[in-house]
Amino acid sequence: MNANGFEILQPRGWPRPKGYSNGVAARGRQIFIAGQIGWDAEERFASPHMSAQVKQALENIVAILAEAGGRPEHIVRLTWYVTSRDEYYAQLREIGAAYRTVMGKHFPVMSVVQVVALMESAAKVEIEATAVLPEAL
Repeated sequence: MNANGFEILQPRGWPRPKGYSNGVAARGRQIFIAGQIGWDAEERFASPHMSAQVKQALENIVAILAEAGGRPEHIVRLTWYVTSRDEYYAQLREIGAAYRTVMGKHFPVMSVVQVVALMESAAKVEIEATAVLPEAL
């Protein structure tokens, strides 16, 4: 376990994944964050671009996590729902940059799933998060 109370689970001989971890073991207070979309606190979308919406959704997650005293490095799982696989791949470089701006070089367990639509018609991504705060916090 590292200082945050996490252990990255990487089977011997498996290639290291890029941008996520295969598994994480954690101990502490669990925080569950509902799916966040790319709108601001006034429920306005600043951009129709998926990469900008990813950045805002992650900022929303970090703001909610801060209410529990947590930081991005306490996130152990992200589940992304995107409305277009093609748009996701077309903007992957910008999405990666947005991710690193908010999350740094912290790569928890992640899944990305394409869905037909999200409940807000302008939303292109929704991200759920699970965090574990070390017991010392």
